[in-house]
Amino acid sequence: MVRGKAPALLLGLGALVSSAVGWAGEGMSPERRMELVRLVRNDCGSCHGGRLKGGLGPALSPDSLRDKAPEGLRETILHGRAGGAMPPWSDFLSAEEADWIVEQLVKGFPNAR
Repeated sequence: MVRGKAPALLLGLGALVSSAVGWAGEGMSPERRMELVRLVRNDCGSCHGGRLKGGLGPALSPDSLRDKAPEGLRETILHGRAGGAMPPWSDFLSAEEADWIVEQLVKGFPNAR
């Protein structure tokens, strides 16, 4: 009976992740959204701080992003910042995924646990 429980467990986990991180990026699977949460927390967090409150890079909190245009944030994620430490992520992320990340950052980024 273990085989029957595994798919149900995965579906339940996917529903939990979806509810935890919102429905933006509906074209993405719950697993991909969780991968993006981990990417931001780990890779982006290495410069922007583990809690995204700043470090080498600026804070990525809702307050710090309030006056920033979402389109500009997406472009920074995808293409980086010339002459700075911000690398481009377009080799790893689609525009839709970058938009989803921006939306989550503006709301208050979810945890990946």
